[in-house]
Amino acid sequence: MIFKQNKKDGSCVLEFSKEEIDIINKNKGLYFDETSLKHFGNTLVHMVAQWQLHFSKDVSNLITNPNKTTVEGK
Repeated sequence: MIFKQNKKDGSCVLEFSKEEIDIINKNKGLYFDETSLKHFGNTLVHMVAQWQLHFSKDVSNLITNPNKTTVEGK
């Protein structure tokens, strides 16, 4: 999967390859063993830090409620 962030407005498109889509459709989810989860988590932390550079000040200061199960968007 590839995260493609628009550097002008901070939005992002998450693109999956055909193989990734086939895996998700077949398994109805993703499984990470311990090592894979560690690498995936480290990669996400790095990406989140990079995303912050392209958010507006208002969006950068938003606080997310971790108990909310859905995120509103466009």
